[in-house]
Amino acid sequence: MQKLTDRQRAVLDFISASIEDRGYPPTLREIGNHLGIRSTNGVNDHIRALERKGYLTREDMKSRTLRLVRRDGGSAQDKPNGAATLESLDLVAIPVVGRVAAGALAEAIETPEDRVYVDRMLLGRRDTKDVFGLRIVGDSMIEAGIHDGDFVFVRKQATAERGAIVIALVGDEATCKYFYPERDHIRLQPANSSMAPILIPKSDFRSTSILGTVVGIYRQL
Repeated sequence: MQKLTDRQRAVLDFISASIEDRGYPPTLREIGNHLGIRSTNGVNDHIRALERKGYLTREDMKSRTLRLVRRDGGSAQDKPNGAATLESLDLVAIPVVGRVAAGALAEAIETPEDRVYVDRMLLGRRDTKDVFGLRIVGDSMIEAGIHDGDFVFVRKQATAERGAIVIALVGDEATCKYFYPERDHIRLQPANSSMAPILIPKSDFRSTSILGTVVGIYRQL
C-alpha cells in the first residue's frame, strides 16, 4: 500500500471514526470543518488520493457512500461496513435529490445533494427504496407544519388520495401542496390562509403530474 501524507491520514481517521461511531460516513463539509479545510474541493482531493491508494471506495462521487477498504498501515477493514451497521440500527439512508418550492413554483428536482439517515419506523414498514428527500423553499405549507428549510420525504408514485400532500409537477416545475381532484380541475391547495390555490384543468393534468406523496418530514434545529 502507498504511504499517506499527514493530512490524508487525518481524513482517513476521521472517516473511520465516523463510520465506527455513527454507522455512516461524514459529509465533505463535516470533514472540512473538522480538519479546518475550507474548500470541499480540497477535501475531495484528499479523498480521491485515498481512493487511488486503495484505502477508500465510494459510488458516484458521493461522500455518504464512502466505504473503508483498508486502514492506515494496510490492514484490511474487518469491521461491519456502513450498510450493515445501518441495518442493525434499523436506519435507512434517504437520498436528498434537490429542492421543491412550497411558495412560488420553482424547479424541484435538481442534482442530488446528500443523504439523511432516519429511523425506519418514521417512514413506516413499507419498502423505502422509492423514498427520496426534497428540501422545502417557501412558506405555503406552514399550516401543515412544513416550513422553509425542512426536508420532506416523498414516496415516488403517480397517484394520490384526495387530501394527500403531494409533490406535483406543473409544466416543468414542481410544488408541494394538498391534492384535491375536482369535477373539472385539479386543485393544489396551500396550507397558508394568505395564499390562493393553484387550479389546473383536468385536461392539462397528466399521469406524470404527480411525482409522489409526502410521507414524512425532517427538520434540523
